[in-house]
Amino acid sequence: MSGALSCSAADLAVLLGPNATAAADYICGQLSTVNNKFTDVAFAVDNTYLLFSAYLVFSMQLGFAMLCAGSVRAKNTMNIMLTNVLDAAAGGLFYYLFGYAFAFGSPSNGFIGKHNFGLKDFPSASADYSNFLYQWAFAIAAAGITSGSIAERTQFVAYLIYSSFLTGFVYPVVSHWFWSVDGWANPFRTDGDLLFSTGAIDFAGSGVVHMVGGIAGLWGALIEGPRLGRFDNGGRAIALRGHSASLVVLGTFLLWFGWYGFNPGSFNKILVTYESGTINGQWSAVGRTAVTTTLAGCTAALTTLFGKRLLSGHWNVTDVCNGLLGGFAAITGGCSVVEPWAAIICGFVAALVLLGCNKLAEKLKYDDPLEAAQLHGGCGAWGLIFTALFAREKYLNQIYGEKPGRPHGLFMGGGGKLLGAQLIQILVITGWVSATMGTLFFILKKMKLLRISAEDEMAGMDMTRHGGFAYMYYDDDESHKAIQLRKVEHRSPSPSGVTTTPV
Repeated sequence: MSGALSCSAADLAVLLGPNATAAADYICGQLSTVNNKFTDVAFAVDNTYLLFSAYLVFSMQLGFAMLCAGSVRAKNTMNIMLTNVLDAAAGGLFYYLFGYAFAFGSPSNGFIGKHNFGLKDFPSASADYSNFLYQWAFAIAAAGITSGSIAERTQFVAYLIYSSFLTGFVYPVVSHWFWSVDGWANPFRTDGDLLFSTGAIDFAGSGVVHMVGGIAGLWGALIEGPRLGRFDNGGRAIALRGHSASLVVLGTFLLWFGWYGFNPGSFNKILVTYESGTINGQWSAVGRTAVTTTLAGCTAALTTLFGKRLLSGHWNVTDVCNGLLGGFAAITGGCSVVEPWAAIICGFVAALVLLGCNKLAEKLKYDDPLEAAQLHGGCGAWGLIFTALFAREKYLNQIYGEKPGRPHGLFMGGGGKLLGAQLIQILVITGWVSATMGTLFFILKKMKLLRISAEDEMAGMDMTRHGGFAYMYYDDDESHKAIQLRKVEHRSPSPSGVTTTPV
């Protein structure tokens, strides 16, 4: 622990006079006990902080479930809810067996970890069970992002396969590159061999989590193709609206709440002093990170609100929720190293990126029910670039260690090296996820394990694949209109003048 107490019996004996060795030993023993207690408290505080953050991040799974459920049609509610449960369950097992070892098993090479499979030889001096739990919550968040892109048309077995592969291998390799002490692009490397003399700065995962999940979803949706009825014969987009704006808003607020574990929790420790005897410690940086997260999301929400009003003429709550989440995805990478005013810029541009990506997706006839690829992939990439433009040298040194002349934000006078590192991160993540997840989805399609039949898709997967609907409902379609028409006819007056009502 920083600032640990030290005591020498020999030094004290001189001060206490002749025959004072026993007294000096006693005093030093008591000071050593007190020092150990301080060390124990520091470990307890930091582990409690990380565990609490892990619980917050895990609560985001409920947010994802509600957001996904509200964004799909009612006939697919049970299916999308089950996939969210599956992400957590399958992800937990495969991250335990393989994922954590590939991500953080040290010592290892720069590409992939090779120790701690099944948490063997764990915990260690560098990691405890709280670290595993926290990183698992991140891994299943990436898988949850992907599930939204391929919703309403994907076979259940495909969910099982992709979720296991993503959390057990694809995501862990990326997190090893940028977050493990052995990773080739990690800014914490101690051998001095830093990418562009800085390493890639992705504090809580704009690239590692959001881009990975978004690009995986992009390939899944591209290879599957759009949902039936999403585009007419002339190529014009037709809105297939989700059935519950209430669930979308509930899910958004749950994700907002969980993001305070996602971003501030990524410090892993809170009891770290920057300047002893002042308020300038990691606890202050944690608070600043929560503030930047909040401001980016709020700005993105308001920008989306007015942007969509200008484009469509409506105040759309679903679009505002997606804009809010896009701001969060963007600020995640640099939340700890930028000023609050810069977070406002981040959120504003993130909303524009999301609106632009959605327009492009529509023109390319790309169908993503939750806009996950646009939101997490597009805004995540912007977040990495934003960090390269606005990161402060002071904050980088506090968090990543003192380094004279450290490259920092281009607009903050830090040169272009950090921007180079961030662009490399965007390229390698895109390439790796495309090569692995794109190939997997292509193989699943060739094996006829990816997409459900057209009949099942039209009827809804709740009835055809899961034994019944989540609740009684009517879609806004012709069948509902026919039912209503029959009701009117049954209630019309008969020739005898008596109104008939069906039993």
